[in-house]
Amino acid sequence: MSHNTHYFERSAGVLLPVSSLPSRYGIGDFGEKAREWIDFLHEAKQSYWQILPLNPPDDTGSPYQSVSAFAGSANYIDLDALREDGLLNDTDFSGIEWNHPDNRVRFESTLKLREQLVCKAYTRFDDKNSLDEFAINNRWFEYYALYMVIREARGGRSWVEWEESLRAGDTQALDGIREEYRSEIRRHAFIQYQFNKQWHSLREYANAKNIRIIGDIPIYISLDSADAWSNPGLFRLNGSNCPDEVAGYPPDALSDYGQLWGNPVYDWDVIADTGFHWWIERLRHNFTFYDVLRLDHFRGFESYYSIPYGSAPAAGRWIKGPGNAFIDAVKRAIPSGRFIAEDLGAPSDDVDKLLRYSGFPGMKVLQFAFDPLGDRDNRPYKYSPDTVVYPGTHDNDTVKGWAGNTPDLYIDHAMEYMDLHNRGDLPRGMIREAMRSGADLAIIPFQDWLGSGNEARINTPSTVGPQNWSWRLENGSLSGALAEEMAKMTVVYDRNRLQASRE
Repeated sequence: MSHNTHYFERSAGVLLPVSSLPSRYGIGDFGEKAREWIDFLHEAKQSYWQILPLNPPDDTGSPYQSVSAFAGSANYIDLDALREDGLLNDTDFSGIEWNHPDNRVRFESTLKLREQLVCKAYTRFDDKNSLDEFAINNRWFEYYALYMVIREARGGRSWVEWEESLRAGDTQALDGIREEYRSEIRRHAFIQYQFNKQWHSLREYANAKNIRIIGDIPIYISLDSADAWSNPGLFRLNGSNCPDEVAGYPPDALSDYGQLWGNPVYDWDVIADTGFHWWIERLRHNFTFYDVLRLDHFRGFESYYSIPYGSAPAAGRWIKGPGNAFIDAVKRAIPSGRFIAEDLGAPSDDVDKLLRYSGFPGMKVLQFAFDPLGDRDNRPYKYSPDTVVYPGTHDNDTVKGWAGNTPDLYIDHAMEYMDLHNRGDLPRGMIREAMRSGADLAIIPFQDWLGSGNEARINTPSTVGPQNWSWRLENGSLSGALAEEMAKMTVVYDRNRLQASRE
């Protein structure tokens, strides 16, 4: 396959999770503040908004461990829109303290409050035909809804702990669930119907402002998920439906002990025999939500790291993934699909070959570019157009945090390279370096535009805690002066072509 050296127009965008937007209701959502954010991006001459997965997060807030690869989270539903539709009233909101003094998201309590209000809205929703139509038109929904109502009725326990008839998906047992929990299934249809309706409205608003949305596809899903329950044959599970091996990453420069993600690994031979059907359906579904998809952990399609269940990451091994056959199947099924390959990690010739074969642009992270003894091909002046450059990602320090946590040898080299004389200038210096690089697309985490420290970091891999996924913008962060500065730098480095061509 030919390698497309101009996959993107020369352009710029911003990385910011939807959950990080300001809102009155505990977490960023699809409401008024999201539209204000899109207006800000338009004023700043940005062409892309990159977000994190919108699937229901786990109890820690991680969107990379979800109960569904297809469903959306009730966290993001605009409650004011439900109020405007007459489904909620002021009394429903009285006495609720939504936002904590530290402005952080409290996922467990916030979701509980939001679900209570959405359930009230459901009881006042008369158009049940729309919900039935939604369920019929979204084939993934039936097993998701069944999974959720069974899981709720059994105290939140995963399917591997259910009685055998339900664990195995016995037809008679599931018919009984459909009958017994008819209203609860419709309630889940209402949540997904509202999520879809509101997100599509927001995306249309963004597209009308010449902003394209970059979504994010986690490579793995949780064992505790509707997908694993309804498609257990797609995963390497034993006779008890438990994984013999789980996903992770070996020890490397970023983690002395490696990373134990714990997700079940795919049985790629079985998936290939189906023509990669589940994966293609998943990607097609996501292209109804996003303009571009970032393929998380792209190297896992070439080789994946498999760790025996109960072992440490160092005990794992690399196993060949689906490689070119997967790329071919995706391109045949979704020929117009646009992807970004998250190809970060230890250098690998085989991963580089797969990336070239795919024609997808890979990623460069500037925080990894300034090892004075490292590979000079990783320097920004070497970046080819078929690259997406970031100062850092949601898994990295902010630039200000990186400047405080990195050995002087690296920081001094970075400052010399960028002709900076003060560490406080590093956030703007890194943004400028990304903007003027040869990469056709530059994506800047918004925290770096704000010059924020690691209090604004989104996630630290291999850790769990309230510091992850919970950072939010303060009201008033979207100043006209900042939009003007962003626009000016975008124009100076010729990254406003996409915006200009549509105006």
